[in-house]
Amino acid sequence: MDLLSILLQTASEAIDLLPFAKIGAGLAASIAAIGASMGIAKIGSTAVESIARQPEASGNIQTNMIISAALIEGVGFFAIVVCLLILFV
Repeated sequence: MDLLSILLQTASEAIDLLPFAKIGAGLAASIAAIGASMGIAKIGSTAVESIARQPEASGNIQTNMIISAALIEGVGFFAIVVCLLILFV
């Protein structure tokens, strides 16, 4: 068998699996969004508890909380974009 026939056979098998790839991309995007929201919720609750214990350190705690939330949100968006690329490309 030549290389072209192997590639054509692989492509036709991949087309048969396309619905499963779409389901997998949708599940992965939803899991990424849920994970990011859980991470941001944990940061928020921990920051509120920390500010309640040490009100004088609220400025530093808020700054660190915002930076951490932005990083987590960025990772969540990146994961969702990758899943959408898998879904539509």
